[in-house]
Parts: sequence; structure tokens; C-alpha cells
Amino acid sequence: MEEKKNPNEAAFYSLKVLRQRVKDGTFGEILDDWKWILGYSKRYKLPILFYVVSGILSTTMGLISSVLSKYTIDIITGRQMGRLWVLFTIMVGSTIFGLVFENLLGRISLKLSIRIGNDIQADIFRKIVDGDWSALNQFQSGDILNRFNMDVGTVSSNAVSWLPTIIIAVYRFAATFLVIMHYDWVMAVLSLGAAPAMFLASRVLIRKQREHGKLMRQVGSQKMSFEVETFYNLDTIKSFGIADQFTDKLLAWQQKIKDATLDYNLFTIRTNIFMTLSGTLVSLGTFGYCLHLLWTEAITFGTMTLFLQQTGNLSGSFKSLVGIVPNFLNGSISAHRIRELVELPKEIHVAQSSRLGEKADQGFTLELKDLTYGYLEDQTVVRDAHMVARPGEIVALVGASGEGKTTLVRLLLALIHPQRGTAHIRAADGTELPLNADTRYLIAYVPQGNTILSGTVEENLRMGKQDATEAEMRDALAQACALEFVEKLPQGLQTTLGRRGKGLSEGQAQRLAIARAVLRGAPILLLDEATSALDVATERQVLRNIMQQSPNKTCVVTTHRPSVLNLCDRIYRVTGQSVTELEAEEASRLAIDF
Repeated sequence: MEEKKNPNEAAFYSLKVLRQRVKDGTFGEILDDWKWILGYSKRYKLPILFYVVSGILSTTMGLISSVLSKYTIDIITGRQMGRLWVLFTIMVGSTIFGLVFENLLGRISLKLSIRIGNDIQADIFRKIVDGDWSALNQFQSGDILNRFNMDVGTVSSNAVSWLPTIIIAVYRFAATFLVIMHYDWVMAVLSLGAAPAMFLASRVLIRKQREHGKLMRQVGSQKMSFEVETFYNLDTIKSFGIADQFTDKLLAWQQKIKDATLDYNLFTIRTNIFMTLSGTLVSLGTFGYCLHLLWTEAITFGTMTLFLQQTGNLSGSFKSLVGIVPNFLNGSISAHRIRELVELPKEIHVAQSSRLGEKADQGFTLELKDLTYGYLEDQTVVRDAHMVARPGEIVALVGASGEGKTTLVRLLLALIHPQRGTAHIRAADGTELPLNADTRYLIAYVPQGNTILSGTVEENLRMGKQDATEAEMRDALAQACALEFVEKLPQGLQTTLGRRGKGLSEGQAQRLAIARAVLRGAPILLLDEATSALDVATERQVLRNIMQQSPNKTCVVTTHRPSVLNLCDRIYRVTGQSVTELEAEEASRLAIDF
């Protein structure tokens, strides 16, 4: 949970951080982050100019309105009724103009903000999803989501608003100061002294507030982690009958949040009282000076009203300028967090891969040669591996869990790349390319686990092919032995499924996932433990259907159980870092043993 920091305190702390960054030589990193942010700003020069001009016009109109109010009060108190209609007309006109201008400006600003924010978010999203799989997996999914939503929002806002905010704040401060100074320079100096006094008084409160803020963030983050983990594992919690224990844990976290919040609230109350009293003392000084001027007839009632109003505006202008410092630092922090993602190593792309689709009818061969890979340098998963899968073949990868079958599938998908050796795809005419991000469009992949999303059966199927006809969907379901149970669902293809296929058995969910992959129509099919919940007869029938319908399809199956080995053209055992092709006799014995 993020603490709400007093602007003056936040500014002081930010200045302290900036000074420390200069001392330790890391201030350049902040500048690099802002260069990155301003790279987006260059794309939106006209909107930025629009914000600046609009802000200056709005500030100017506010000052003009205040000055007109002064003269109106002076006319009324001086009983100069003959001039009142002129000012009344001007005030009504400026009010109507200001009302229209303000609402029109708000509408245009909102449209620009949404468009620019969406553009930047989409651009960063593309860069993140094109990041190297291994590099991205160093980050937790919750952390990536937090960066993508919170930090991208901060970057988007700063890219467009930070420069206009500086210009408008400086203009507002200078214009307000000059208006007051035009009537009385002493009042201008007194008004200017209010904000710095509050700023300096807050210094003693920084340390205590940071302690509270750190505690709030820590407790809030821990509670959120507990909630995410609980809901993700809700089925397990229910099956163990320990829902009450988790409810008690939630109540304990709520109590911690309550205690921290109330403690922080009490501190905030004390802080606000102190800051308010400090500001009030300065305000009383300016008010007293106003009364002195009015008593000595040095100013009119209208001028006194103008002073009191613009003194507050000057203080607000100063706070806006002060707020630029923490915004500068926060923008840098968010930009740095995003840059850590967008500047990760990118996926490997080979442009020629797009032309392989023209050769899909005759199928493709997948081949791994002398391949070695390990997720960590000192932990090799497979060493000197050889594997080949040709069009029209079903190739099985068998072995115990954790031996490397899924690693081989990831290599075929080019999510990871060989540390030694090669992994390539070859067309019937001999064209050969390394497996890369651009060859994935030739592959339909069904991973382990339940991959059905909430939505209708049809919506899940269309993930494989957006423009699929109903006939194509039914054909794919038939190949996956799923058509019969789908037709028995309450609304057939339009039946709504819950999260992770709620409403279907595990076997039904797997068959639906296979149908989705079949509908894709890719010449290569990868099934990673995708038939583990099917009975042996259905598993064998699904594979027969697929290969009969698409004779040139290349099919790679990973499995713990060798129940379909009699259907396979080649079988590779993955164990102890090695990938060994089994001889026909050994493969038959393995199938019989099962």
C-alpha cells in the first residue's frame, strides 16, 4: 500500500535523493531514464504544445478574472454604479468563455491523454512480448503486470505532461508574483515566504514518515501476495478442507493493515496539524499586513481581496514547482523499471521464415543436431542431443518428469536456443532455416495443464483460427474426439465455460485444447503431455484422426506413459541429459511393459 506523502516532504526527500545520486555518481542513470521518456515526448510535440498554450491561457484568464473582481468590488464599495455595467458585461463574457474553454479543454485533453497513453502502452507491450523467453522468466508475472500497468502509466503521463507542467507552473508562479508585486512589493515578498516556510518546517518529519510508508508498502504487498496465492490454489484449499484456516489468515492480515493504517493516519493528523499551524502563522502575517494597508487607506477592499486570493495561488504555484522534483524522481524510477523489461535481449527473428508458409503442403522436418542446453551454466539439461521428426511421422519423447522433454519442446518452439549444436526446420525442397520466433506460425502447440480460458467453447476454438467456419470447428472437434461431448453441452459451441475450463473434465479440456490446435491448421503439431488425462483408446484415436486427416503433418508427442508408442515412427528416450533413439525391439518392449 502506497503512503500519501505531503508534497513538501516528498519534495525535500526527493532533493535529498538527488543529492545522494550526484555524490555516488548514479545521477547519470536518472538522466538516461529521462532521455528514454523524452524519446516518447518527441512523438507528441503538437499535443505537448497544445497543453502548454492551454495551460498558459487558462492561468492568464484566471488572473484577469481576479483583477476584474477587484475592480468590481472597488466600484461597488465606491458606489460608482455608472461603470458597473461595463465590468459586469466583461465578467459575464469571460465567465461564459472560461466555462466553454475549460470544458472543451478538458474533453480534448482527456482524448489526447487516452490516445497517447494507449499508444505508449501498446508500444511497450510489443517490446515486452518480443523479449527473450528465458530473460522474461527471471521476473515474476505479478511484477511484470505491476510494471506494465502502474509504471507504464507513470511513464505515459510524464512523457506528455512533465514539460508542460514545468512551463505552466513557472508561468503561473511568475505571473501571480508580478500581479501582486504590481500593487505592493512587500506583499509579494510576504506571500512568497509562505511556501518555503512550510517546505523547510517539514524536514524534521521526513524520517518518521518514511518508516511509516515502508511499513505500509510491505504489509500491503504481503497481503496482496497472500490473496493471489489463495485464489490461484482455491481448488487445493477446498480439497484439504482448510478454508477456515485461510480465512483466519486473511483476518490477521486485515488486522495488520488496520493497525498500520491507523498508526499512519495518527501520524498524518499530527503532521497536518503542525504544517497547518506553520502555514497559518505565515498567512496571519500577510493578512495582518493587508489590514494595515487597508487601515491606512493604502489599498482598497478590492485590492485586499485580490491579495488574499493571489497569496493562496502563489503558494499553490510554489507547491506545483516543488512537486516537479519528486515527479522527476518517480518518473525516473518507473522508466528504469520498464527499461529493465523492454531492454531485455530480444527474440531471434529470421525474415526468410515468412516464406516457408508457401511450402507447407508437403510438410516440414524438425531436426536437432549435437544440441546442448542448460537453463543455468552449471546445470545442463540435455547434452549432444540428436532428434528428427519428418512429415507424416509421429515422434514420441518419453522419460520421467523433469528429465528434459519439455525443454526439447521449448527448443522446437524457439523459446530457448541451443548453447551448442543446431535446431532447424527443413522444407521438402531442401530449404533449411534455424528455428526462431518467426517459424512458430508453422506450429500448433498444446502445452501441459489446463489451457482453456473463460468464455464460450467457440471463443476458445477461435484462438486457433479467428475466421474459422462452424464446419471447420466441428471437423477439428471430431478429430480431437470432442464433438460428441460438445454437442451435449447446454448451448453446444455457445456454452460458456468458467476459468480454466470450469464445467469440463480434465479429459474434455485436453480434447478441446487439441481441437483448437488442429483448427489452427499448422503443418507441425507439438503435444506436451497433452493427452495425459485421456484414456488409452481415446488417446490413440485422436492421434490416428489427426494423421489421417493431414498425412504430411509432423507430430511430436511428449509423454510419461508409452501407451501410443505402437503408433509412433520414432521414439526418443530423454534421461540423464541424453536423448537416445530407441531401436524397434526396445520400443516394442517398452510398449508391452506398459
